[in-house]
Amino acid sequence: MRFSAFVFDAYGTLFDVHAAVRRHAEEAGPEGQLLSEIWRAKQLEYSWVGTLMEDYTDFWTLTERALDFAFRKVPSVDPALRQKLLDAYWRLDCYPEVPSVLAALKAGGARLAILSNGSAAMLEAAVKSAALDTLFDDIFSADMVSRFKTHPAVYELVTTALRVYPDTISFQSSNRWDVAGATKFGFRTVWINRSGQPDEYVRHQPQLVLPSLEGLLTAR
Repeated sequence: MRFSAFVFDAYGTLFDVHAAVRRHAEEAGPEGQLLSEIWRAKQLEYSWVGTLMEDYTDFWTLTERALDFAFRKVPSVDPALRQKLLDAYWRLDCYPEVPSVLAALKAGGARLAILSNGSAAMLEAAVKSAALDTLFDDIFSADMVSRFKTHPAVYELVTTALRVYPDTISFQSSNRWDVAGATKFGFRTVWINRSGQPDEYVRHQPQLVLPSLEGLLTAR
């Protein structure tokens, strides 16, 4: 079928969330990767808990708080790196195949959008830094509903704005929990399983599992 739009999660799907620490790997030292993993895990945890408590805080503030926790958890990494890592998060590297895949989809007439927990400012900075700003028709931020994924209101941003039914949207995410939420909402979902993770949300299966976005060009 021809989809109304291809909608992409941002962090972990288009942009490498570990690129910020990797950019300063020498200064971070041998436990830099551990710091990065804790940073990401806490960033997500804070978003879920805040949404469940109906106590919304924007994603950038949660990103700062998560990094502060990670420094406390991994004291071998110098907390003087804090500002460098936060600055780097605004211009994360995109994955290698992203520009060419998006350009090919766009050339084929597809409407492209981002649906992310990130704030509007974060997403604008990331897209511009990766030179992807001419490829996207829409960027939807969870800020618009003051809730984070997997709350249905976040996915509804797309269907409301585009005035389409959920099953006409192809939604791509590297986060299995996000794919589960989008599947339950009714999107056609594609799990970009970059690191070969085992499945864990068996009740809400994606329609397709790919190791990268490249498979979208042949799987449609």
